[in-house]
Amino acid sequence: MESDPSRSARPRRTTGAVSGIVAAVAGLASAQLAAAAAGRPEASPVTAVGGAVVDLTPVAVREWAIRLFGTSDKLVLGLGILVLLAAVAVGTGLLAVRHLPAAIAVTGGFGLVGALAALSRPEASWQDALPSLVGALVSAGVLYLLVTAGRPRPAGAPPGGAGSMDRRGFGRLVVAVLAASAGVGLGARRLGAHGSADATASRARFVLPRPTVPAPPVPAGADLRVPGLGPFLTPDQDFYRVDTALVVPRVDADTWRLRIHGEGVARPLTLDLRQLLARPVVEHDITLTCVSNEVGGPYAGNARWLGVRLGDVLREAGVRPPSEGGPADQLVARSVDGMTIGTPVETVMDGRAALLAVGMNGRPLPFAHGFPVRMVVPGLYGYVSACKWLTELRLTTFAAYDAYWVRRSWAQQATVKTQSRIDTPRPYADLAPGRVPVAGVAWAQHRGIERVQVRVDGGPWQEARLGAADGVDTWRQWVWPWEATPGPHTLEVRATDGTGAVQTGVRTGTVPDGATGWHAVDVRVRALGGGGGLPAGADRQ
Repeated sequence: MESDPSRSARPRRTTGAVSGIVAAVAGLASAQLAAAAAGRPEASPVTAVGGAVVDLTPVAVREWAIRLFGTSDKLVLGLGILVLLAAVAVGTGLLAVRHLPAAIAVTGGFGLVGALAALSRPEASWQDALPSLVGALVSAGVLYLLVTAGRPRPAGAPPGGAGSMDRRGFGRLVVAVLAASAGVGLGARRLGAHGSADATASRARFVLPRPTVPAPPVPAGADLRVPGLGPFLTPDQDFYRVDTALVVPRVDADTWRLRIHGEGVARPLTLDLRQLLARPVVEHDITLTCVSNEVGGPYAGNARWLGVRLGDVLREAGVRPPSEGGPADQLVARSVDGMTIGTPVETVMDGRAALLAVGMNGRPLPFAHGFPVRMVVPGLYGYVSACKWLTELRLTTFAAYDAYWVRRSWAQQATVKTQSRIDTPRPYADLAPGRVPVAGVAWAQHRGIERVQVRVDGGPWQEARLGAADGVDTWRQWVWPWEATPGPHTLEVRATDGTGAVQTGVRTGTVPDGATGWHAVDVRVRALGGGGGLPAGADRQ
């Protein structure tokens, strides 16, 4: 009786797919262990490839991802890479049952891609290629072992013959490889945790210095406490985070150093944390805003920062701003992960509270927000001022050097634009008729907010009540009591800054230097005595 070729091929395909997946798991676990052993978690294949993808992604696509996924964009990217690797692993396994050398070559090729991605990262060294190469070598070896073991026995071959095994034996081998991979992965995790233990311990030991110049208490009335409106000071865990770090750097405060050098630096400095904090320490409330924030977007937060005045440190190093004849007009800050951010020297030395910050809301900086030291400059978007995990300050010129984001179509300099946002009612809200508090925040850092106005359905602008001002560097809360009438309505808001300039209603996107336009929210008000209905519209940003 003739056998059915399609039926005999199915077990081979299953063997190939399983072998490919298991080999990939073993390779990734080994690569993670190699990266952890080298103290370079950012050199692991998924992280290195993810970082390269972020670098190569067009600005429009990156902004779309931020709008769609928010601060979960890095998680989505990592999961996407893993899904792609799983698909490639299955395909490689299927190829292996037909042509094993070709499948092993494909595995090696992916290892090379990971190695090149790791080497392309800022601050990379040749050792960063090793985790991907180790992972590819292990993956290729496991693929060879499983595919060879899973081949059907030739007719008449005795049980247990060399080079093949029955299904149960193959299954036991798969389980053994997966168990070994899990052990390797656990070892990598523990080794990585041990590697960051010093950083964690250094943060736990770090005691914030008492400020020489403390910030005054937040004024009574700054926080309007309107339901649906967030607190005046943003809690650390709710503060937005937009950066390119797929793995949050965990820097040991005891070994941290800051180097200050470059054009016009008469006295180059290298400071440890103790030396930095030997200077006067000041406290200041500052609202930060990301340039990727769409009109009405969430990427703004207000915190009480503690640190040393950056301008004072630069003057100690002999730096003069351009207005005083200094040769450098750009201060390039570099992070431990190689990120570069360019800031105007004139701005950080004009007397504003530009800080080398070590504290946030009364506690040491969280790792995710730059521990042990980051820059905070009121009035500038984060991409040109707010370098986290700071390790170097280099004086140069805008003509001589383009920082990371400038090389990706963003403007060299970007002052925060006047913006206002409706936080309540929410988009799609279904409201009862009568008095409804319309409330939100407005910001124009280093200029302050003078007034906020709201209008309904394109009608006349109405004056909102402002919360008390906490200086010119923070946002202001506002509220307007609206006598809501039945039907669909559109609410709009605009602000006027401390110079008297009114927020423009001209709609532009975030690129190259921040979005403009009025935030609008569509709502529906129920008829008197009526039930709820479908929402009339949405947040129109």
